Amino acid sequence: MAHHFGQRKKTRYKYKKELRKRGMAPVTSIIQEFEEGQKVHIVIDSSVQKGMPHRRFQGRTGEIIGKQGHAWVLEINDGNSRKTVVARPQHLKPQKQ
Repeated sequence: MAHHFGQRKKTRYKYKKELRKRGMAPVTSIIQEFEEGQKVHIVIDSSVQKGMPHRRFQGRTGEIIGKQGHAWVLEINDGNSRKTVVARPQHLKPQKQ
């Protein structure tokens, strides 16, 4: 069998939704607004393919550093380096204080 190198490989269980959360996300997740410096969690919504961050950042927490079009720019610690991730608001959840 051929080896596949796609963006969503090895995500069968990682992107799976709970039974009652299947389908499109509510509109409130699309119109979320964040402030610079705010902490957010990356929780990828598999029903929205646009603006989806890489699968390695699923479950990570980052800090908002700006906006880019409809998406938000985050800074994430990845080992000893800081990485910049661009993600749409459907894939972000604000951290509770």
